[in-house]
Amino acid sequence: MHLRWATGGEARVVSIDADAIVLRSTVPSPPGSRIEGAVLGDPPARVRVKVHASRRQPEGDFLLQGRPIDMTRETRERLEGLAREPSTDP
Repeated sequence: MHLRWATGGEARVVSIDADAIVLRSTVPSPPGSRIEGAVLGDPPARVRVKVHASRRQPEGDFLLQGRPIDMTRETRERLEGLAREPSTDP
């Protein structure tokens, strides 16, 4: 997992660019909502996303599609690197 949500749950970054982010999340977030969390590890970084779509996956988690809000270039580059890493999640 790459992120921990402020309201509980975690997510893994699937893909990210300047205008869009796709996450696999342990919790849903309805379209139109804003979800906030933090990147796991050091240095700490806040992540906010305006959710456009939330779909339950066969594995039981949720695919969240949205737009990053107020994300710094450093945080985006860090998340891009995490998205390129092979998943080790069960």
